[in-house]
Amino acid sequence: MNINNGKTIHSGAQLAELVEEIGFLPLLSSGIYGFSAEEMADDDCRYVVFDDGGWDWPLWKWKGPAVTDGGLVYGKFFNKKAGFVSRAWWPDLYNYRRHAYPTPAEGSIEETILLTLGEGGSMITRELRRACGFTGPKMRSRFDGYVTRLQMACRIVTEDFIYPQDRHGREYGWGWSLLTTPELLYGRKACHCERTPEESLIRMTEHLQQLLPEASTQQILRLLK
Repeated sequence: MNINNGKTIHSGAQLAELVEEIGFLPLLSSGIYGFSAEEMADDDCRYVVFDDGGWDWPLWKWKGPAVTDGGLVYGKFFNKKAGFVSRAWWPDLYNYRRHAYPTPAEGSIEETILLTLGEGGSMITRELRRACGFTGPKMRSRFDGYVTRLQMACRIVTEDFIYPQDRHGREYGWGWSLLTTPELLYGRKACHCERTPEESLIRMTEHLQQLLPEASTQQILRLLK
């Protein structure tokens, strides 16, 4: 596989440019060899731990600018794992997933999450969790499971990443996802697709088969479904 003509990614701008070109790109290992931002990043941009316990991971820091400046759609879209989708391909993924995943039932936790986001506009995960009443012990992983399913259904996307600051105003830590709905962030028109859900799935599958000739159809469908 030679998606990027053998070139590695050295910056957030290059990451955004690549996703615009190929349409879809998981952040971490996707199950298809070489098909992830992590595997395509230059060696100097990969995760490293320093002797003092600190760490650096340029790829991790590129996520926010790739979304806010590069205009990419980001969320847990690929077999419950995070990744990027170009705005050109987003309507097809949105179209298929809205058909494949059932509409949240009235009074369900998923509906409550979406209604809360609709009222709040954008909320970091822990604020959303608290607003939805998930404040007890062991509630975090359960709540995250609901949010992941809503991302797979293309009902929630990441708008940006928010980092805490130390007393010197320096950002630290892994950051928090600022969540919202695609309709609020991009508008309904940007999510509209003229094709049927099945046509969208076929179009995406054929595109990835051309992009990843060594991957099996089963591997590709695992990412798209």
